Amino acid sequence: MTEYFTVKRIDNSRLLRPAPVAQVKDFWRRVATGTGLTACLLFYAWQHFECIQIRYQIEQLSSERAQAAELNQQLHLEVATLRSPGRVDGIARNQLGLTVPVPGQVAPVDAPSDGVLADARPVALSSRP
Repeated sequence: MTEYFTVKRIDNSRLLRPAPVAQVKDFWRRVATGTGLTACLLFYAWQHFECIQIRYQIEQLSSERAQAAELNQQLHLEVATLRSPGRVDGIARNQLGLTVPVPGQVAPVDAPSDGVLADARPVALSSRP
């Protein structure tokens, strides 16, 4: 009689060998160290880029301030020219047709020098029950 041997293939790919406790602790220690270093690096980069952004904002605000100072100076100059007595006199004579008053046309008002605009009167407060 002839014997036949069949080869039975066993799939061991799903079997896991338990890892030693020391190796697992070392793995988690390395993960924690890497995470900490990465967090520090990201925090430093964030601060650095924020500093750069703030410098750009400071530069922009400085230029806006210089422009505002220049505009303020121009406006003060324009106000000074608009208030000049010669200009006001020219507009009054040419555009509005005003003339210099003749003697006797203007009469000074005799007002008392110790005039009071309003008298302060004490007001009695009514007491409510």
